[in-house]
Amino acid sequence: MGVRKDLKRAKQRGDLADRVTVEVIREGGVVREARTSWRTPPPVAPGTTADIPFVNAEQAPDAVVLRRKEAGTWQPVTAAAFAREVTGVARGLIAAGLEPGDRVALMSRTRYEWELFDFAVWAAGGQTVPIYPTSSADQVEWILRDSGARFLVVETDEHAVTAASAAVSVPEPPRTWRIDAGAVARLTDLGRDVAEEEVAKRRADLTPDTTATICYTSGTTGRPKGCVLTHGNLRAEALNTVQLLHPVFEAVTDQTASTLLFLPLAHILGRTIQIACLQARIELGHCPGIKPDELRPELKNFRPTFVVGVPYLFEKIHDTGRATAEKIGRGASFDRADRIAVRYGEAFMEAFRGGRGPDLALRLARGLYDLLVYRRVRKELGGRLHYAISGGSPLDRRLNLFFAACGIIVYEGYGLTETTAAATLVPPLDPRPGTVGRPIPGTAVRIADDGEVLIKGGIVFTAYRNNPEATEKALKDGWFATGDLGSLDEDGYLTITGRKKDILITSGGKNVSPSVLEDRLRSRPLIGQCMVVGDNRPFVAALITLEADALEHWLAVRKRPADTPFSELENDPELLAAVQSAVDYANEAVSRAESIRAFRLIEGEFTEENGLLTPSLKVKRHAVAAAYADRIDALYDR
Repeated sequence: MGVRKDLKRAKQRGDLADRVTVEVIREGGVVREARTSWRTPPPVAPGTTADIPFVNAEQAPDAVVLRRKEAGTWQPVTAAAFAREVTGVARGLIAAGLEPGDRVALMSRTRYEWELFDFAVWAAGGQTVPIYPTSSADQVEWILRDSGARFLVVETDEHAVTAASAAVSVPEPPRTWRIDAGAVARLTDLGRDVAEEEVAKRRADLTPDTTATICYTSGTTGRPKGCVLTHGNLRAEALNTVQLLHPVFEAVTDQTASTLLFLPLAHILGRTIQIACLQARIELGHCPGIKPDELRPELKNFRPTFVVGVPYLFEKIHDTGRATAEKIGRGASFDRADRIAVRYGEAFMEAFRGGRGPDLALRLARGLYDLLVYRRVRKELGGRLHYAISGGSPLDRRLNLFFAACGIIVYEGYGLTETTAAATLVPPLDPRPGTVGRPIPGTAVRIADDGEVLIKGGIVFTAYRNNPEATEKALKDGWFATGDLGSLDEDGYLTITGRKKDILITSGGKNVSPSVLEDRLRSRPLIGQCMVVGDNRPFVAALITLEADALEHWLAVRKRPADTPFSELENDPELLAAVQSAVDYANEAVSRAESIRAFRLIEGEFTEENGLLTPSLKVKRHAVAAAYADRIDALYDR
């Protein structure tokens, strides 16, 4: 397998291996803290995030740093061209009245103009305030009011209508521009009389401690909180991401790195990857949709060498492969390929820790199924993909191993908005599926007495805007209390085991972390969203929705109508058996006392539109519990 050989060769290179040191601190015989630092700190260029386009233009003006979709083709954008566009929009914002420190809200899908406005706002001395493009008027109103944004950039007519409705309740409605109505050209024209020297002066006045952006949390339990992130936070995150991954990945693939970004840029992960790519001059394209049917053709067209996604993406790719195999009568073959992939992936990962790696029989089996299955997966992702980064929530370990056998190494990380995205990352030359890696350099992770994960370092935010009480609660002696539960192993790798506030306590006194069960459930075919229940109840149970495409395929294979009523399906023995199989898989990860004893199928889906999911696809547990209170009660009325 080419990637395996190349990774081993990269590991033998002194300039790529052992570039960081990890110190673990034990207390009472248990690892309680891990700290990581660079052996030789990488050079840090002066300036702030706002300077990145201009440094690129000065050092490598002809380098292609972005690709922009125009008339169906990806057109190159050089460093010099991007810096000119940033300057033009920044001059327009200054002409419109933007003062240093003013806030500009951005409400748009993932597209080239989002990045352009982000850097233009910074170049003009302002602060950006991302808003999810799917936000309701009430959510937009809250962010505009809390952030005090004086300006707003939206993408579409629909966004403009939502923003206008929200602005009615804001004391000082922001001046608004619409991307689809020529916002870039309008601002560029507006700023023609503003001297370029004014932009340079405003950039020069910024420092690492200057606020760069206010990013709002997903708000699973209440109003989103505005995390104040500085230019220093963003630069620290980008520098570590680039220095840890970029040299290794280029050595592995012997290709110029490129990626297609499809994560929402209101989410901190997509945002920091975008900054890191521009800093490293990694070719970047933008795709506005994450739905598989929208994304697949773009991946085949752009052909990235790596992607950054959330577990949902990798689950859908796997499920699509299974569905395709079943359609052509090769479902059993795919299942065998899946089992072989997991065994091969296990042996492949063991080789990184001194093991022998896959034996001859396993290599031959992997070669056979590469012809039948694995190469088709690579083709769906553009054909050049060798590695991926997954974040947002834990990726099922079996899925990680499956992709390893396909020739795609998936590296997991862990972080929050408050930590400027990744606080930990799996080292590229020592992957360990099931963990979220070790602290990135300059960062420490500690496990509190109650199991909560604490983080300290240059990536940690400074405050929640207008919320000193929440800030004081979250930040103590420089440590940020994440609200997540986890553990550290002897090598400083972190494993996330659940969310502190989500812990269920059954009437028998058993503490249960629902996320372990939910993450495994969602990784199985047919399962859409789910929520584990059981607080103050005699046993653990679950509400489960069915994934629409997977259900349609399940019905088609059995030659049943696609519009079969849910009333017929919720008690269908064959369907219930398939869901029970997924439940059994989830239960393998926990003790019997923690396992799901009963479940109830729910019609429809949990979505943003019905108020049951956050924009970052997290379940609003209180909202789901209220909406389905009668069904939850019915699970225990037996």
